[in-house]
Amino acid sequence: MSPIKLGVIGLGYIGQIHLRHIKRILNAQVVAAADLSKKALTKARNNGVENTYSNYEQLLENPEIDAVIIALPTHLHLECALRAAEAKKHIFLEKPIARNVKEAKEIVSAAYKNSVKLMVGYPLRFNTEFRELKQRISKGEFGDVEIAYATYISSGPFFHRAEGYAPVPVPEWWFNKELTGGGVLIDLGSHIINLLRWYFGEITDIRAQLGYRFNMDVEDSAMCLARFQNGTRAAVNVGWFSQQYQLKVDLLGSVKHATLSHVPSNPISTVIQMLTSGTSRFYFPHKSELQYFVDCLIRELNPEPSGQDGLKDLETITKAYENQIHLE
Repeated sequence: MSPIKLGVIGLGYIGQIHLRHIKRILNAQVVAAADLSKKALTKARNNGVENTYSNYEQLLENPEIDAVIIALPTHLHLECALRAAEAKKHIFLEKPIARNVKEAKEIVSAAYKNSVKLMVGYPLRFNTEFRELKQRISKGEFGDVEIAYATYISSGPFFHRAEGYAPVPVPEWWFNKELTGGGVLIDLGSHIINLLRWYFGEITDIRAQLGYRFNMDVEDSAMCLARFQNGTRAAVNVGWFSQQYQLKVDLLGSVKHATLSHVPSNPISTVIQMLTSGTSRFYFPHKSELQYFVDCLIRELNPEPSGQDGLKDLETITKAYENQIHLE
């Protein structure tokens, strides 16, 4: 069986992670990469990428490529995804799917029109513990999950990692609402919204209280209250304000409760994991989602989270922005 041949568009922090993982997944080969950074392209060539481009349109013209991984800033998702679909390349697109619902609908429509598969990158869906929790919910182990608490707090873009994973000046687009579509709620909140929708189904109502600790045009913290179609209520807390990373989900059910966290390994464990498997436990879900995407292409299955999932997440987040709670 011939391997799926992939092109990576965008070699910033997450693009570099994807590039590293592709080399270690089955039935896939990275044959091209595109980025404006000469340093990033040189690094890609040194890692065995044969074709490198400063313009992703040239990459899309390469007939050898079956699918692309789009790891560009959010404001570039629409144009790149449309061009990839028109070039008949299957698409793995980093979250959020787009800046707004209109753009997201255009991307989903283009993928459908051109018969290309579209998957949105949500690595939490490929975390082993979170997947097991999904199975336990489905089996009714917790009874009725009355209340869910989900927290995702980090330093956000204030500690930006890119070429070589070293701190570099933070790109200005991060703080431009026109380019991002919002702040921490669309950034980290999309992960949590997608995970909870996977667990409990569609959200029927959501309200948000936004925080502006750093006096930016975009929010740096958000607290949301949501109700799901099945009756579960959820409190979602996301923020860019802490040097200590926390990603945690608590479920309170009528029969049983559960608490799960996704945190980086300690430095020694991380080194051991990198030496033995090429990735750390923390980033293993990123590797798993790419393996799943490739497997879906080989088996001609529609991958999930789909473009429709990404669209529904964005519709929910848009509703949260519109239904703000103002506290005096």
